[in-house]
Amino acid sequence: MRRIDDSKITKRGRTGTTNKRLIVLTVGAALMFQQLAASVPVIAAASGTTSTAQTEQNAALQQIIKQREEIITSGAKLVDYAWLNKSGSSLERTNIHVIEIDLSNPYVRLDVMNGKQGTVTGNGSVASMVKSTGAVAGINADFFNTSSGKGTPIGPQVTSGTLLASPSKLKGMYAFAVTNDRKPIIDQFAFEGSIMAGDGSSFELAGINKAAYRTDPDEAYSHVNAMYIYTSAWTVTRPDVKDSASTPTEVLVQDGVVVQISENALLPMNPPDNGYILRTHGKAAQYVREHLQPGQSVSASYNLVSQSTGEKVDPASLQMLVGGHTILVDQGKASAFSRSVSSISPSADRARTAVGYSKDGTKAMLITIEDSSSSQGMTLAELQKVMVQLGIWKGTNLDGGGSTTMIARPLGDFDAKLAHATEYGTTQRLVANGIGVYTSAPQGEVKGIKVSGPEVLFIGQQATYGTKAYDVHYNPVDPGAMASTWHTADGLGTFNENTFTAARAGNSSITVKSGAASDKLPIEIISGSQISQMTVDASSLVLEQGKTITVPVRAVLNDGRTLTVPSSSVKWELKGFGGSIAGDKLTIGEVKAGVEAGYAIARYDGFSAVAVLGAGADKKFDDFEKPAYPITFFNTNNVTGSVEVVKGLGGRDTSGALRLSYDFTNGTGTKAAYAVLGASGQKLEGKPSAMTIEVLGDQSLNWLRAEFIDNNGKAHLVTIASQIDWSGWKQIKVNLPAESMAYPVAFKRLYVASIEEGQDERALSGEAGFDNISFQYPAAVPEPKRTAVQLKVGSKSAKLGGQPFKLDVAPLLLNGTSYLPLRFVADAMGAQINWEPAMKRVTVLRGDKLLEMWIGREEFLRNGVRMKAEVAPITRGGRTLVPLRLVSEQLGLTVNWEGKTGTITVE
Repeated sequence: MRRIDDSKITKRGRTGTTNKRLIVLTVGAALMFQQLAASVPVIAAASGTTSTAQTEQNAALQQIIKQREEIITSGAKLVDYAWLNKSGSSLERTNIHVIEIDLSNPYVRLDVMNGKQGTVTGNGSVASMVKSTGAVAGINADFFNTSSGKGTPIGPQVTSGTLLASPSKLKGMYAFAVTNDRKPIIDQFAFEGSIMAGDGSSFELAGINKAAYRTDPDEAYSHVNAMYIYTSAWTVTRPDVKDSASTPTEVLVQDGVVVQISENALLPMNPPDNGYILRTHGKAAQYVREHLQPGQSVSASYNLVSQSTGEKVDPASLQMLVGGHTILVDQGKASAFSRSVSSISPSADRARTAVGYSKDGTKAMLITIEDSSSSQGMTLAELQKVMVQLGIWKGTNLDGGGSTTMIARPLGDFDAKLAHATEYGTTQRLVANGIGVYTSAPQGEVKGIKVSGPEVLFIGQQATYGTKAYDVHYNPVDPGAMASTWHTADGLGTFNENTFTAARAGNSSITVKSGAASDKLPIEIISGSQISQMTVDASSLVLEQGKTITVPVRAVLNDGRTLTVPSSSVKWELKGFGGSIAGDKLTIGEVKAGVEAGYAIARYDGFSAVAVLGAGADKKFDDFEKPAYPITFFNTNNVTGSVEVVKGLGGRDTSGALRLSYDFTNGTGTKAAYAVLGASGQKLEGKPSAMTIEVLGDQSLNWLRAEFIDNNGKAHLVTIASQIDWSGWKQIKVNLPAESMAYPVAFKRLYVASIEEGQDERALSGEAGFDNISFQYPAAVPEPKRTAVQLKVGSKSAKLGGQPFKLDVAPLLLNGTSYLPLRFVADAMGAQINWEPAMKRVTVLRGDKLLEMWIGREEFLRNGVRMKAEVAPITRGGRTLVPLRLVSEQLGLTVNWEGKTGTITVE
């Protein structure tokens, strides 16, 4: 059986089928930012203006460019930057997000957040940590081991002056701290401490609240011959023989007195609030037997030790401390890595998280690097360059990849929000801890107001805007009954109270005034000239009276952004049938007699797209009630699992579904579990263009794919979901790579995969369910009838089907290009043609093709894609003439040119 390589990653320096496009600045609605005068301008809307892409291409590469900034609270602000990098002929872009904290501001402080505050064992999302602790912003922090480390932080943690976890004995692990006198520290820390018994004897403590691990550089088991303290901050099972290679003897201490000793077994309890549990083994257990007994007093003392100075550090002297990884920047320069970075994908473009501080120690910076559909991610070396350019004097790496998350409270908002996409979109990975930003600023007088609402609109779109208010300390204030007046510059739209209707394209701003306070929000109204491609993503292409289908319109802009065109901005033209459109739903009315194809044409500001409806079909593949072929399990790299058809899956008590169970625990490299549909896959009829499938998700964040084998034996891997981030049943529609498939094709298998990079961010085991698989086929539009025509350059005499025909205008040879009279050729080839004098636009419909051209313009549209011809259509004698090559290539016609006689044959 042929193995498919799923280790192909989709970033710079790697290969894959879903490469991320890098785009210029998108003005989103998630955060309301003030545009900076020195920043890269918002994307130009009108032709003839300098676009952001052009501006960025002229900028120095591998330099950060400030985009915008916004105050979060007194002493903290969020600043966005762009990082540009040339890769081949394309300009790659990465978004950088920085929370700057003014440590000299008495109202702001940093502290460590956990999923359950006061513990080191409760993982949670950064958003939940921010909300539960009352922070106004935060990022993820320390690394953690999801397999044997019980999800606890690898490094040390001090929260509000209390040491909750000691550092691990690992080489080169740095940590970030802020002292009580508000000084930042990035250093390596060791732990020292001891237990003293009532008889005066003592024993060295190895650490506090640590999961089992292997120490550096000796690879020793951390808990062998060692004594650890576990406090009430540890709420999960303590290391046992299964994960620590040591059988513990434990001591319960309460109020400084030994209460209970458990020989060679864990105590059946969590550590109490008024004491702790000593977890001992080997020599440490022998010490317990010889020196401790119930009723005896015992005391513990410990501190941290700076590895750079050798000085002892009292945890109570620290406002906070959190673990990191390798040092990245030292003395304002990129530093050699302090430990191996092989496990954190140093050369891959990933999301990254880091922390650092300025040379004078007054500014701390929390940094996240975005990896999303609009941002490339970064290598570690690039992150170092960015941190140096940000002015960081010393900085360390934090947990990145799928863990990278930033939450921030927009100015005037009461709630903090996701500041940018994670590697999983809006899904946040559960992490061990985070760095939270807190404010103690008192409520003050109102300072200003802020516009809230969408920043990107389409012509005809209505958008409602609101106001937010903030006080002198940038605390949010309820605007309450504040009366506001609204205005927009440049006449690009009108306001009715606070509802704006976009009237024409361009860049403008919305101004709101309330008393003496005012604010401006830059807006962009998209023009048709900004669109490179527009599609009607119809849920079905079957032309059937009474049928209702969804017809959302998507636009891809010249700069790479993909946007949904609101239904209020789309004008529809139906040809071949009647019908009605409400929102994005089209109800098909009467189909005209003899019509074999219907056209639903969506128009927006001179741009068009078409859905061709015909005798297409939605064909059921399987509902897994009684599959007529064997379904078997196949695995890679020591993955285990099973596949079976069952009833009752996910609440479907009476119907069958396919269940794929998998366990990646003992797998290596890229891991995948396959449901194989027959020995060689199942042959599909015709040429399907899309598949719908119902999937029972397990929130594993693993990859879900399907494999098809085409008629040439080539495998085509189709992503159903880049991550399974839901639970319960969900219907998904995916388009097939129809243009690259050699039909007929076979549907070979469904599978769950976890690529090698970032595996600790995804579940090791789970199960997915599949049901009600169908394939969609494009509309069966018959080839229009052709009548051969013969024309001669300079002559109005032509032949139509061999019979003489008199033309209104003769074919023309101009500057080496032959031009044909479009209407005559189109009519002969069974096409429909329409001329719009005001726009000088000619529209041609033939078969499944919509071709739109403009007199004097080399640009044209074919089925919603902007293209360019070598020469433009022209007019002669009131008739449209089009270049010969344009006719032949775009309408699928056969054209022969006889140069000696100037004779043109079209058939």
